[in-house]
Amino acid sequence: MVSDSDSLILISGLFSGILTFAYFIAMEVTQGRTLGKMILGLSVHGPGGAPRPSVQQSAIRNAFTLLSIIPIIGGILALVAYIVIAVTINNSPTKQGKHDELAGGTQVVKG
Repeated sequence: MVSDSDSLILISGLFSGILTFAYFIAMEVTQGRTLGKMILGLSVHGPGGAPRPSVQQSAIRNAFTLLSIIPIIGGILALVAYIVIAVTINNSPTKQGKHDELAGGTQVVKG
């Protein structure tokens, strides 16, 4: 039996995961950057130097944010995804993470 507090946790995880995913896609596709990237002077380019990623590319690039939807282990999976992304960015000569590679070659650039 699922308690009220368990239901609230599931609903908040679902809501926050979808909201985060939608925010990243909306900002990257329309502005080429999120608010945080704006502050840091960064922008997301699509493959081949396109000024912004497409909806599909941004959705693939940010799919890892939906991991928080998975009950119990979602947070752990999201942490693993962040670590994989950080390591692949650090080891890439073009500074692209695994999520950029999967999205066809999106890239975060200065400016």
